[in-house]
Amino acid sequence: MKRFSKSEMAAVADLNITPLLDLAWVLLVIFILTATALIQRIDIQLPQQQQNKKEVNTQTTTVSIDRSGKAYLNDSPVSLEQLGQQLKLLKAANPDLPVVVRADKVVQYKELVGVLDVLQRVPIEEMALATQIER
Repeated sequence: MKRFSKSEMAAVADLNITPLLDLAWVLLVIFILTATALIQRIDIQLPQQQQNKKEVNTQTTTVSIDRSGKAYLNDSPVSLEQLGQQLKLLKAANPDLPVVVRADKVVQYKELVGVLDVLQRVPIEEMALATQIER
């Protein structure tokens, strides 16, 4: 019978878990892929759009900011104070006043944030930022 020294026995007693971890990762990946495929096959009936459509307000107000940072309300130059006053008057006449903010792409954020602060103080609930799709 062969006798092992203590150093040889210690080496034999170590368990290499690398193949076990590899197997665990492969099983995890397989589980994730099959679970995703099963979720996409679930038959779901999405809710239908109601027939009563909300009227679209055609009286949209436009606030523009040019390259130099000047603000315009419907093509008329205004300061931020004047913008707030005029928007309050327009909102008094139309409580659901929609506002579209158009800013040049080189305008600094502080100019845009200044206009957005004015819109928040008025307050304007229906606001959109105009963008253009690059081609």
